Amino acid sequence: MDESKPGQILWHDLTVDNAELVSDFYHGVLGWEKEGLNMSGYDDFVIKSSKEGEVVAGVCHAKGVNKDIPPQWLMYVKVSNLEESIAKCRELGGKTLGNRRKMGEGHYQLIQDPAGAYMMLCE
Repeated sequence: MDESKPGQILWHDLTVDNAELVSDFYHGVLGWEKEGLNMSGYDDFVIKSSKEGEVVAGVCHAKGVNKDIPPQWLMYVKVSNLEESIAKCRELGGKTLGNRRKMGEGHYQLIQDPAGAYMMLCE
């Protein structure tokens, strides 16, 4: 059962040109371990804490659906109604980027606020 609440940050990931290199960087700096996640022809990485093995983030290649995401730590935030949140984003001067995504039972939409910052909305 999903116990997350609207407004809650659900996930963080980083999209970069070379996820292999950058995930190795964070291993050296923070001790994070990586585990490959097949993305139909290449691996992105699930990042785990070194001691507990708890999944803490993702490091992704700027390919496929992620090709237009600039290099930054992107947070995923829960919303009650994705369509309403997308409409409100546009009404308040924001933009949507790319197509709505589906992963498992969830739907996601990348948005950009009026200042240019990015966030992924999740329902």
